[in-house]
Amino acid sequence: MKTFIQLLLAGITGGAIALAGLNVFESKQTVHPDTPTPSFVNFNQSPSNNMPGDFVESAKKSTGSVVHIFAEESDEQVLAKRKKQRRNDPFSDFFGFDDFFGGGNFYGPKNGSGSGVIYSADGYIVTNNHVVGFADKITVTDSDGKKYNAIKVGTDESTDLALIKVDGAKNLTPIRIGDSEKVNVGEWVLAVGNPFGYLTSTVTAGIVSAKGRSLDIIQNDKAIEEFIQTDAAINPGNSGGALVNLSGELIGINTAIATPTGVFAGYSFAIPSKIVKRVVKDIIENGGNIERTNLGVGGYDINDELVKEFGLNLNGKKGFYIEEVERRSAAQMGGLLPGDVITEINNTPISNYDDIEKTMKYNKVGDKVNIKVNRKGKEMIVPIQLRKSF
Repeated sequence: MKTFIQLLLAGITGGAIALAGLNVFESKQTVHPDTPTPSFVNFNQSPSNNMPGDFVESAKKSTGSVVHIFAEESDEQVLAKRKKQRRNDPFSDFFGFDDFFGGGNFYGPKNGSGSGVIYSADGYIVTNNHVVGFADKITVTDSDGKKYNAIKVGTDESTDLALIKVDGAKNLTPIRIGDSEKVNVGEWVLAVGNPFGYLTSTVTAGIVSAKGRSLDIIQNDKAIEEFIQTDAAINPGNSGGALVNLSGELIGINTAIATPTGVFAGYSFAIPSKIVKRVVKDIIENGGNIERTNLGVGGYDINDELVKEFGLNLNGKKGFYIEEVERRSAAQMGGLLPGDVITEINNTPISNYDDIEKTMKYNKVGDKVNIKVNRKGKEMIVPIQLRKSF
């Protein structure tokens, strides 16, 4: 009996202590009227917030516009290459160092795969030049698994872009084209690819890390590089796929990764849509491959010392002093002379050689440009038709 009473008293005491502790805890959790009330955000309910929950809608709008591309050389093309090589090198059929150590394929047909983006409902698809540039046989597989034969419409090695076209395709869903100029560093983006045919519509997310990156990865003396850098995961097979904003609009074509291992390591790069639009327009309007070209002049940026040394009468203007004109160049054929000072190109003021490169960056063989020069103190317009460099 004594034991029972002791246990009862212990229980009552313990309950009292527990109640007292609860009251103290509740009093400490009281929210005062002047204390901000914490808020909670459900990302999926707020698509206007530009938060990660928006990825669902962006993915829905863009994945149907990204296709898989398988590109290969035909036996006929390989044979033609071998014949051409034999004409240039009679020993070309002998095995070399690369063949023994894995660097060559002894003129076997090349093939590879990547992704592409449906650009228009009538079958134009944009991708990377390095995905299809070597090929004469191209197969496109859409997001529904349907296969189409495609032809190569044109390429631009200087931007690593290519345009192909499928005929007879129905119900193609072209992607909406966005404005890469309006993209901000820190903005959420999606990388959409169709890398291996059986792994359709791969989607990864990241943010824009930087804009206007130049990496010197395009092997062309007129390379145009203004990459959008992101940390969205991109791996081999995603080349030519879409970089889209949270509205599902195309803002870039995924092209390259920076990696010590060959797989994604945190840095990926896309060609901005402003360049894509320009290149696609040029290819469709002019047909065939785009050839960029140089003006063909060398010299010095104008400064006070140069003005005094050569006795130039420029009325305070800046410009580029031509010291030499390359033989058979567009400059020579158009009539530019050593001693001329370039002050404008197509009504754009020129202060230095960098201005010339920026102004003529997108010009190609066949384009006409009007160059204003100061020749012995007199201004004149020299029309130039750009031609292939020799």
